[in-house]
Amino acid sequence: MIEISNPGVMTNQCQELATLIMRHTEGNGVHPTAIEQLSFARSNTMSTGAYYSVDEPRLTLIVQGKKEMLLGEETYPYHAGQYQVLSVTLPLSGRVVEATPDQPCLVLKLSLDLVQLCDLVAQMGFSSAKPENSVRGLWVSNANAMLIECVLRLVKLLETPQDIPILAPMMLRELYYRLLVGEQSGAVRQIATSGSSMQRIASAIQLIKDEFTQSLRVEDLANQVKMSTSSFHQHFKQVTSMSPLQYQKQLRLMQARRLMLTEDFDAIAAAYQVGYESPSQFSREYSRMFGAPPMRDIERLRTA
Repeated sequence: MIEISNPGVMTNQCQELATLIMRHTEGNGVHPTAIEQLSFARSNTMSTGAYYSVDEPRLTLIVQGKKEMLLGEETYPYHAGQYQVLSVTLPLSGRVVEATPDQPCLVLKLSLDLVQLCDLVAQMGFSSAKPENSVRGLWVSNANAMLIECVLRLVKLLETPQDIPILAPMMLRELYYRLLVGEQSGAVRQIATSGSSMQRIASAIQLIKDEFTQSLRVEDLANQVKMSTSSFHQHFKQVTSMSPLQYQKQLRLMQARRLMLTEDFDAIAAAYQVGYESPSQFSREYSRMFGAPPMRDIERLRTA
């Protein structure tokens, strides 16, 4: 368990943020804001089951309540006053573990602009990351007063929307700076440092995403990002907690689930659509990941 520093300050800041977020949200779900990169998530009840998503690089701050995220077989619990940074695109599952209608779980999400991060890293003069220094693409840390104060000023801009075009870019840049000098500065620098192993793995992840329905040859993927096959395997697992083939499998299964749930595909059609050649293999792997065969899982989701 990570302990929060300066708990009194953190409590006051989170309470002020919670008041603002409650003002800009109604009911459960994700709520976009007038600041393009910023959104809020609100959950009035604890999760009855895990939710699954493929998430892009972002900063997530828990303002009220508790959540836990799962990456592969690793669990990352975090609560009010802690933040999570996702530095590469990852397939995740998660659940809300503390929330009530009177005290909903409130989450602030900020999409990360890697181009802006790279510009700031260059300006700050950080040296290039060493290839052997790849770290996990998801981590949880304590927020400090300066980081939350910057977040608070950004959220307050929603009260004066005419100020957003001028002031929001400056505050976002300050937030990036706080991440780059914060508790996990090394991880943030690596994803924003040209030529680092993490950037190469991020490029490989994008290649898998773009062609996840196609057969995957790890040797070809390693060549495309200019890494040896053994080094690529090692760094890919270090960043994502899974192998390239496991990563592709999770993308396929999540997309198949979406097709069945939102576009009324049957299981066989969904399997072929996402690249499976064997419906029985698809059903086995789907059941292993989601806990039930495809159509039973979809029926459960529709009636939940």
